Amino acid sequence: MNLVNQKIITAQELSGFGLVENLNDQAIALVKQQQKKWDLARKNYQALTGMQTKKFNFGHFKIVVQHNPGRIRSSAAKTDAKSIAERPCFLCYENLPAVQKGISFQENYLILVNPFPIFPVHLTIPHRSHTPQRIQNFFPDMLKLNRDLSGFTLFYNGPKCGASAPDHFHFQAGNTGFLPIEEEFELLENQFADIIFRNSKITVVAVENYLRRFVSLRSSDLEELTAVFNVIFELLPAKGEPEPMLNILCNYQQNEWRVVIFPREKQRPSHFFETGEKQIVVSPASVELCGVLILPRNEDFRKITQNTLNEIFDEVTLSKYDFKHWTENVKDNLKSNMYY
Repeated sequence: MNLVNQKIITAQELSGFGLVENLNDQAIALVKQQQKKWDLARKNYQALTGMQTKKFNFGHFKIVVQHNPGRIRSSAAKTDAKSIAERPCFLCYENLPAVQKGISFQENYLILVNPFPIFPVHLTIPHRSHTPQRIQNFFPDMLKLNRDLSGFTLFYNGPKCGASAPDHFHFQAGNTGFLPIEEEFELLENQFADIIFRNSKITVVAVENYLRRFVSLRSSDLEELTAVFNVIFELLPAKGEPEPMLNILCNYQQNEWRVVIFPREKQRPSHFFETGEKQIVVSPASVELCGVLILPRNEDFRKITQNTLNEIFDEVTLSKYDFKHWTENVKDNLKSNMYY
């Protein structure tokens, strides 16, 4: 038996931990199985029940701040090329803990339990190959995976947008209903969005009045979604990086995908690099942009303010000017080609 097969857990093995009729059921059963078999996972999932949180109300949306000490390894992760080269990849199968098992998806991915959870059910889904974190060629996989994991919201963190393993391609997933944006999206789309493009297959809108500017795509057509995503992706400012800086949220409900794209300005806010009392260890990724800010240090949790939240998101997300320029380019491009 090869190493990959040793890491795969079967539906029969999971049947003692819940329903296994589909991939969604199996993923939930996997979390239960791993909590029973893996001390680290059990400890950290139990800690979630006593996690401190507080909410900041911005009128038509909210930001939830979670004090989560276990996330320090992600928030403070060194993601420079030298640090990455000097450490073993923790998503490669040969480096996974012996007790960690996963579910195979289309023979290209292994669905794993994230042992440092934010969500009550938190998954990490690495590609079987050690290939860099680059979304464009794998975007259709995100849609297919989310279709089978319809009880989960999938997200992608770019290599300099919150991914603590930028050298190994992966998605993450959390149980649907946890992120504030999921509750707020209908209001945002109906009252605060500008339509960029619409045809019989897809609707594309832009939202600015949300502290974090984003573009969303709604469609039940995988090929149309992929084609329009590629147009949007290609028009994002690359800023000298291998791929444009972005975070992506994907949700599949009632036979329709909703994809939210957050363009980014930089990886971390200035607060991260301060010293002493001024420092706040925060590294915004998809979860933060969707309304749950993770702070691993208690002192940061105590002193965070609404004004500081404004500063953090203003620094890391695309500026109003650049966002407007980008969305206008997207609108012109989509209207001038076959998608109109």
